[in-house]
Amino acid sequence: MYGLHIVGLIIYEIIVIAAIIHVIMDNRQPAKTMAWALVIYFVPVAGIVFYLFFGINTRKEKLVSGRSLNQLTKRSMLSFVEQHDLRLPEAHKQTIELFVNQNLSLPFKDNETEIYTDGYGYFSALLASIGKARHHIHIDMYIFADDALGNLIADALIDKARSGVEVRIIYDDVGCWNVSHRFFERMKEEGIEVHPFLPVKFPVFTSKVNYRNHRKIVVIDGTTGFIGGMNIALRYVKGTGGRKWRDTMVKISGGAAYALQRAFLVDWYFVDRTLISDRKYYPPINGTTANNCLAQIVTSSPVATYPDIMQGYLRIIMAAKRYIYIETPYFLPTDSIIFALKTAALGGIDVRLIVPDKGDSKFVEWAGRSYLRDIMKAGVKVFLYTTGFIHSKILVCDDSLASCGSTNIDCRSFENNFESNVFFYDAETALRFKEIFNGDMEHTVDLETILERVRPGFAQRLWESLVRLLSPLF
Repeated sequence: MYGLHIVGLIIYEIIVIAAIIHVIMDNRQPAKTMAWALVIYFVPVAGIVFYLFFGINTRKEKLVSGRSLNQLTKRSMLSFVEQHDLRLPEAHKQTIELFVNQNLSLPFKDNETEIYTDGYGYFSALLASIGKARHHIHIDMYIFADDALGNLIADALIDKARSGVEVRIIYDDVGCWNVSHRFFERMKEEGIEVHPFLPVKFPVFTSKVNYRNHRKIVVIDGTTGFIGGMNIALRYVKGTGGRKWRDTMVKISGGAAYALQRAFLVDWYFVDRTLISDRKYYPPINGTTANNCLAQIVTSSPVATYPDIMQGYLRIIMAAKRYIYIETPYFLPTDSIIFALKTAALGGIDVRLIVPDKGDSKFVEWAGRSYLRDIMKAGVKVFLYTTGFIHSKILVCDDSLASCGSTNIDCRSFENNFESNVFFYDAETALRFKEIFNGDMEHTVDLETILERVRPGFAQRLWESLVRLLSPLF
């Protein structure tokens, strides 16, 4: 028995060394490499299992086909799009060109927007738009919950499918792990096409757990779309644990609906291997007032050459002249983002950040606290949202640029998830988002005023620093 024990230890050590070599050869960021190496070496067995589920990088080898498809679908959309008198604002021209060059994201003018800051308003508008659908409804959602609200939306979609409207749904397999298969089967039986995104089938496809479709996109008839941070779940209406959920969604009618359509159809090919590029999915958009409300739909994914949305954030932060306001539920930034925020604040830019007072994940909350103290020392004003849980992901800059979408300020959103954001280059729209931010400020406390958070004891600082070591893995 003793001999078998020694052999087992030797085999395990070989596996550990091989795993660490695999991490090193993957050429990740040094911080992430060190974090994975520490977990593998110091957490026996569980560290290896955790790495198999969440650490193996398959994006270059197995997901690369998505990039060529992205280009193909972009060319299909281009043949349907004509924009006259398109004017790019000089202040943000380089940001727009950055997204065009790296993400093939076209700027679209003539957009009308409605912004929703609670579930009551958003889901009422969504149900109304579903009811008006005449040709197709496309939904790309991280979570489609089997609760009272999810079933209400499902019933509305079934009703439209029975009337001949094409309905296609993509849901994330991991995001919907606790949703019964029967919930989606009921919709399939009524003629709705439903597909999970990167389904996880153990033990063969464990690495797929790491790459999730975190997007929240809805497209109605190719002319109206929704994008933002709300999943289809009752928590956005009723809250959880006695806490309200504060989030942001945007309804877009106009040219940018084409880009939302393109984002959905790229994902649809990914899950269904059906390339949909017919002109009927990009119909003429009538009834929208001609304006220069410019919008870009930008997607990011682990198959892309660059972390597209993160690069855009960096460009915006470094180009800010007066202020940059950000809301995010999770703050575990990459080194480049934290450096940009500190540089902007030290340069005299008014940098403000709203995060939850209490998060929905203790580990993420603990890991984020040292980052918050760090940027606060550089002059970033940090505010803790106390009226429930803020899940909103918005950015406002200089009264001329605003963004809303699914992207959190953390490594997972920037590098591993499939995300989507809309970027508006329009003073009126930016001021509306600024007003929302200022309204949220009324429900916050300044981190500087909370002594135990600003100057925690030694044990607390040690624990937060240890958890922060693992933050690149969250």
